[in-house]
Amino acid sequence: MAARIAQESAALRSPALIPLRSAVETAPRRGVESGRIPVFDPTPHGPHGYAPKAFVGEAVPFGAVAFREGHDLIGVHVRLVDPSGDETLHRLSAVADGTDRWQATVAIERQGLWRFRFESFADDYATWAHAADVKAAAGVDVEVMSALGAQLMSNAATERDRPAAETRMLKAAAKQLNASKKTADAEVLRAVATDPSLAAAFAARPVRSAGSTTPWLDLRVERERAGVGAWYEFFPRSEGAVLRKNGTVKSGTFRSAAKRLPGVAAMGFDVIYLVPIHPIGTTNRKGRNNTLVTEQGDPGSPYAIGAADGGHDAIHAELGTEKDFRAFVRTANSNGLEVALDLALQASPDHPWVAAHPEWFTTLPDGSIAYAENPPKKYQDIYPLNFDNDPEGIYAEMLRVVMHWVGQGVKIFRVDNPHTKPLQFWEWLIAEVNREDPDVIFLAEAFTRPAVMRALAAVGFQQSYSYFTWRNTKAELEEFLASVAHETSDYMRPNLFVNTHDILTEYLQFGGRAAYRIRACIAATAAPVWGVYAGYELVENVARPGSEENIDNEKYEFKFRDWDGAEQRGESLAPLLRRLNEIRRVHPALRQLRNIAFHWSDDDAVLVYSKHLDAAFTGTGRSDTLIIVANVDPHSVRETTVHLDTRIWGVDPGDEFEVEDLLTGAVWTWNDHNYVRLDAFAEPVHILRVKERS
Repeated sequence: MAARIAQESAALRSPALIPLRSAVETAPRRGVESGRIPVFDPTPHGPHGYAPKAFVGEAVPFGAVAFREGHDLIGVHVRLVDPSGDETLHRLSAVADGTDRWQATVAIERQGLWRFRFESFADDYATWAHAADVKAAAGVDVEVMSALGAQLMSNAATERDRPAAETRMLKAAAKQLNASKKTADAEVLRAVATDPSLAAAFAARPVRSAGSTTPWLDLRVERERAGVGAWYEFFPRSEGAVLRKNGTVKSGTFRSAAKRLPGVAAMGFDVIYLVPIHPIGTTNRKGRNNTLVTEQGDPGSPYAIGAADGGHDAIHAELGTEKDFRAFVRTANSNGLEVALDLALQASPDHPWVAAHPEWFTTLPDGSIAYAENPPKKYQDIYPLNFDNDPEGIYAEMLRVVMHWVGQGVKIFRVDNPHTKPLQFWEWLIAEVNREDPDVIFLAEAFTRPAVMRALAAVGFQQSYSYFTWRNTKAELEEFLASVAHETSDYMRPNLFVNTHDILTEYLQFGGRAAYRIRACIAATAAPVWGVYAGYELVENVARPGSEENIDNEKYEFKFRDWDGAEQRGESLAPLLRRLNEIRRVHPALRQLRNIAFHWSDDDAVLVYSKHLDAAFTGTGRSDTLIIVANVDPHSVRETTVHLDTRIWGVDPGDEFEVEDLLTGAVWTWNDHNYVRLDAFAEPVHILRVKERS
C-alpha cells in the first residue's frame, strides 16, 4: 500500500521545470542548459513540481520569460493540447518593455488533463520590419533592406499553410520591394514594413528560425464549480425543529430541511453545505456553549461522530434515512443547488471504529485514548485518528466512506481540519476519488500556517478556506487579495467565507449591520467563490464572552430562526445577498480570480478595486468591468477622492465614462479622479458597472 501511494504521488506531479534546450538547432555543448533563445519561469506553475490547476471557463494567463542576445526580435508561442489530443497554438505578447516577460490569456473550456509548452523563436519578419522602418525613415540601406524584405516575402509565399489570399499579398509585397531595391524608394520600403495586413499575417504564421522549447507541462482543469460558486451552510436538524411543551426539542429532518432549500436558492446560492449528518456519540457529549455538562435533550456536537447505530457511513436517525437523504439531494438539485457534505475524519468514543480498530487511535500510557485538543480548546467528545499504525487499513476505509456518499449523490466535500491529517493521505485520497469521479470537489477547512494551506491546495484540494475572515483593514485586504489573486492562483482557490459556525470575528461582533453588509459585498465581488453560514442574514453577532464564536452556538443546540418574518420586517440581509449573487451571475468578470486590480483613495478606510474581463472571454461580445469602492470602517461616514487607472478597461486618463451603482441604481459620470461619500450605516459600498461607450 505504501509503495503504491508513493508511486501515485509521484505520478500526480508535473514534469520537472528544468532549463530548456534548443528545438531548432543542434544540441548545445555538454553542460549548457539555456537553449538558443532561452525560455524561463513558465506559468501557470504549481509548487514543488505539482501541476497547476484551472477550471472550465477560466481565463488562464500563460506566460514565460524569453530573450535573445542583441537587438533582433523574438516571438513566443504556447502550444496547448486538450484532453482529447487536439492542439492549438497561441501567440504571446510582451508584457512590458524591459521585463522580457511574455503572456497570452486563453479561455479553457474542457475538463481534464491538459498539456502545454512554450516555443520561442527568432521572429525574422518583426526584426526586418522594425529595421526597415527605422532605416527607411533615415534613408539608410534602402536597397539592402528592400532586397532582404523581398526575399523574406517570397520565401513566406511558398509555405503550404498560407491561405491563397495571403500568398497573393506576400507575392505583391515582394514585387514592390524588388522595385524599391532598384530605385532605392524609401517610401515604398516603409509602406511595406508598416503594412498592418502583413503584420497580422506574420503574427498568425510567423517566419521562424532559431528557437527553443520547454518540456511539456501539465494543467489540471476541473469543472466550473471547483472555481466558481456561492456557498450557504446550515444545520439540517435546526430547519423544522419544534420546541415541545416540556422544553425539549424535536429535531428537524431532511424532509423539513428541504423546505428551506427554495429560500436558499432564491438568494442565489449554488451550494448548500451540511455539517455532519451522522449519529452523535453520548460519551462526554458537550452541552450548550461547549460545556462539559449536558442537559436532557442536548443534541451534542455533530462533529462527535459515531454511536452504536453507526459511524461515518450512517445517518442520524432523527434526520431520516438514506432514502430521505437522497430525496433531499434531489430537491436541492431541482432548486439549482449542489449538496456539500462535511467530511470530518474523527470519532466519538462510541464510534464503531473504536472497538473494531483501536489501532486507528493514539493510546496514552494509562491505556486511555487521547481526545482532540486545539489549545486552549479541548474536545473531550472526539478522538482524533492516528494514520501511522495501520495506513493501509485506514486509507482504504476513508476512501470507502467518501465513495459511499458519492454514491448517494454528494459531489462536494467540505473537509474539517485537513491539516491535522497527513498530507500524503490527502494527496492519495483526492487522486483516488477523482480517478473514479473527476467531478468530486474537496474544500480544505484549514486555518493554519501558509505553507501547510498551500501544500494542501497543491496536492489536490480544489478550494481552500483562507485568512479573509481576519483581514479587515484596507491595507490588510489589499495585501491578502493581491496574494490570492496573483501569487497562489495557479493552484489555490480561496473560498471567502464571511463567517462559520465556529468563527464570529470581532469585526462582525462590534461592527453591527454595517459590518455584515461590507464583508458580504467584498467577499462576493473579490473572488469567484464565497460563502455564508446561516444566520448571517439575521446579523447574529453576539459572541460567547472571550471568544470568536457565537453565543448559544448551533453546534451544541438547535436554532429557531424566523426567516420570512425578518425579511418582511426589513431586518434581514437576504435581499442584499440575493442581489450580490444576481450581480455575480450577470457579470463574468466576477467569476475570475486573477483579474483584480487595486486603485487608490485618499482615505485609509476606503478600499478600491476593479474586476475587468476582455470581450474575448465574457461570452457576450462585450467587455465587463466593475469598480468596487468600500468603506471598511463600519462605524463611520467617509468622504474622499478615489483615483483610478482607467487604462485597464481601455479608457484614457482624463476621459469621462458612465458608471451605474448595481446596488442602488444611481448613475454618475466619472473619470480617473472622483469624489465619493460612503455612509457605513446606509450605503457603505459602491458596486459600479462601467458602461461601454457607444
